[in-house]
Amino acid sequence: MAVVPVSEQVGESRQGVFWELLRNPKFSSGSVIFLTLVLLAFISSLFIDPTLRRSGSFPVRLPPGAEAMLGTTSLGQSVAIQLTEAIPNSVQVGLLAATVGTVIGALIGFVSGYFGRWVDAILRVLIDVFLSVPSLLFLILIAALVRGVDVTTMALIIGAFAWPSPARQVRAQVLSLKERGFVQVARLSGMGGLEIIFRELMPHMIQWLGANFVNAFIAAVLAESGLSILGLGPQREMTLGMMIYWALNYSAIFQNLWWWWITPVITLMVLFLSLYLVHIGFDEVSNPRLREG
Repeated sequence: MAVVPVSEQVGESRQGVFWELLRNPKFSSGSVIFLTLVLLAFISSLFIDPTLRRSGSFPVRLPPGAEAMLGTTSLGQSVAIQLTEAIPNSVQVGLLAATVGTVIGALIGFVSGYFGRWVDAILRVLIDVFLSVPSLLFLILIAALVRGVDVTTMALIIGAFAWPSPARQVRAQVLSLKERGFVQVARLSGMGGLEIIFRELMPHMIQWLGANFVNAFIAAVLAESGLSILGLGPQREMTLGMMIYWALNYSAIFQNLWWWWITPVITLMVLFLSLYLVHIGFDEVSNPRLREG
């Protein structure tokens, strides 16, 4: 009797998982909030002259109202127009950093857990070393040394320190999965190690990797905001963190320009809330215990 590969069995259930995610109220709510935020910024940017984002073309210190929806800065810049640039850039940082960290971490975790022996010993030491290193300190050091950092460079710097945690967790899961019967059958059928990883083991981890990706996304946006507030962000591009930095740099709090700093703060809170809801939705669908609860 022919044995159906696990990858095909998992593939048949992916459509069901997709509909489970859509039916999950937390995942759906978080996705709607996130997409609304991004689409509003993207659509608004299509009708805005790019030169207005940095130039002081508006009255200075104008509070929110009919003339300026979200007010203006002390330099005569529209906060709303800056927001249309900041949201996509912050999302780009989170997306790129989470992708780099999750992909590298997953590959190292799969290889380390499946092949074992000296391969596992070397990679396990590498993972432990990076986990023991204070990543924030190195992020600050590297960001300070790199001159003219842009959004892409900032995302790659953050992503370079985002892989150890998923690598360790993937390794632990693979150590358990590789002893199961379907892996033994795959070995007996002549499949190679890498083929087993990609066709048999990886489909079992897709949902967990999705939840980890969202978690890494949140951490990356938070890291970028922290570095930008310290003055180590992309000075020539606007992100939510850089909006807060410029507001603090020009003493918006002491000048009572509350709309200048509170706008990016509230936007970050909404962004984090949407991603957190998506993460919880992933967990509830992929974790049977949470689903039963």
